[in-house]
Amino acid sequence: MDASYVFRVRFTLSPRRARIDPDTFETVVRIPAATPGEEGWLLFRDALWRGEANDADHARDLCAERLPAGVEVLSATFREFETDEAYLTALREAVDADLGAFRADSVREALHKYFGSSIRVGDDDRPGTDADEA
Repeated sequence: MDASYVFRVRFTLSPRRARIDPDTFETVVRIPAATPGEEGWLLFRDALWRGEANDADHARDLCAERLPAGVEVLSATFREFETDEAYLTALREAVDADLGAFRADSVREALHKYFGSSIRVGDDDRPGTDADEA
């Protein structure tokens, strides 16, 4: 079971006694999603709306806290939620168990409210997954 919030991040470095050129860079940051029902699993409800970060400062801080010291995140844009079928099934079940908390009449409506159309379901052949190591 695997899922990640994917952000496009623009950042700069704080080098000591050096100039850098270019002075800004872009990368993709994948933040692992907590298992549905466990602490932190409601990140999507708290940070997204219709497939976009609902607070630019919060999205930037969310990514920055996971990067090394000396990396200053200038912006972070939510791109998609990558998930496998097992995680998506567990997510749907957890949302269904408490639809009232999402102010929705169905699981589909609840997930669309927060993720928009940004859920990408794939298999485990992405770089960096265990499938590559098998």
